[in-house]
Amino acid sequence: MSSHHLRHSIPRSPRISRPSQLPLPNSHRFLSSATQFNASSFFCSISRVWKRPLIAPASLPYFGPPRCRHTVFLEFARLSSTATRTDPFQLVAEPLSQVRRALFSLLGSSNQNLDAIAKYYFRQPSKQLRPLIVLLFAKATNGLGQGWSQKLSESAIDLDQPLSRADVLTDYNPSISTKTAPFSLEWDPQNCIQSELLPPDADLMESTDILPTQRRLAQIVEMIHAASLLHDDVIDQSPLRRGAASAPEAYGTKLSVLGGNFILGRASAALARLGDSEVVELIASIMSNLVEGEILQMQEAPAPNLAWRVYLQKTYMKTASLMAKGARGAVVLGGCQEGQIYGEVAYAYGRNLGIAFQLVDDILDYEAGEATLGKPGGADLQLGLATGPALFAWEEHPEIGPLIDRKFKESGDVERARELVRRSSGVERTRNLALAYANQAKKVLDPLPDTDAKAALATLTDRVIKRKS
Repeated sequence: MSSHHLRHSIPRSPRISRPSQLPLPNSHRFLSSATQFNASSFFCSISRVWKRPLIAPASLPYFGPPRCRHTVFLEFARLSSTATRTDPFQLVAEPLSQVRRALFSLLGSSNQNLDAIAKYYFRQPSKQLRPLIVLLFAKATNGLGQGWSQKLSESAIDLDQPLSRADVLTDYNPSISTKTAPFSLEWDPQNCIQSELLPPDADLMESTDILPTQRRLAQIVEMIHAASLLHDDVIDQSPLRRGAASAPEAYGTKLSVLGGNFILGRASAALARLGDSEVVELIASIMSNLVEGEILQMQEAPAPNLAWRVYLQKTYMKTASLMAKGARGAVVLGGCQEGQIYGEVAYAYGRNLGIAFQLVDDILDYEAGEATLGKPGGADLQLGLATGPALFAWEEHPEIGPLIDRKFKESGDVERARELVRRSSGVERTRNLALAYANQAKKVLDPLPDTDAKAALATLTDRVIKRKS
């Protein structure tokens, strides 16, 4: 399949005059053209920034009138019966386990409190979705890139060896004590003897089907994700995370903020040692996206004609960006060069899957309880957030508009909004939209050779849609 066949076009939306006429995703339209904004410009923006052929999400299929829950479940059943039964977690179980083990070494600190909070969320069960995507794309595309031979020949490197002298970095890690140095009261600028080069970590070199740099990238994206959770839980004042006390609840807000910053610092150092400037640029931009997404979420409610744009842009910034750019980074580290389609496939897959994942998350906030989610249910409305179900409900119940506009701040707003969403088809229509993005993620895999890794990536799209927590 050529890149041309992966392109999409979303037609301009008609003008709207009132909230009940908001154009919504089930009819290919996300935004009003009252400001003459074409929805496709939002989906194409990343392609223009990167100056590459447009590969990102294709136009969404038309679902027609809101379907009942039974019809949606039939669609899930159809997907389940036709999907290739390749378990993505089993396929890369060994490298995924190694990635998690090595994270504890990367995050070691001589400060007991900092060491504890940096590792806090990694000691709890997690989905590991982001490193999983990196590893699966490495497995699916290694050997296809024009620069594969060079990447393979360069793979026997020590990724813990600092680029600058250890005494210059002064970033002591007790878990890697031979390659790091603590603060010293005396420092001799003439002391330019490099630390002894040690052989690469044997654990990283167990298999060449996934390169050490790709495994390290999987660790980096998980570190960035954990740092974002620490900061999010401070901002949202969340008492729970993954079924346990959140980091701010257990350690306080100050240490949580500092712990997140510390993780980002270690991730940045690990990123630099990968030795690939494009990957550094990709992953660094994720950190900017996370901050921009949070700012979008904190702002006042957008005008009605911009509600869907802001919601989907925030969803990309806070969730999909990390998956999309992590996947692309894995392919670049495998030797994929400019002009080859595999990097575009990886980015489009991660972008679509990330949006689908967040849409399901927004559904679960209405449907699942605290015990299932491992965090408080119904938190979005409490935080003043109008997610997919509420935006769809707005079309059917215009009276929810003023509640969204004031971010559910007045007494009874949250309860009233939940009732209006319950009476609408907002949850089902959000599920339809998530399904559309998941199907598109699966479709963009077509250019990849038929392998177990490709089948596992396809299976993963179904699991994201059907998850309950």
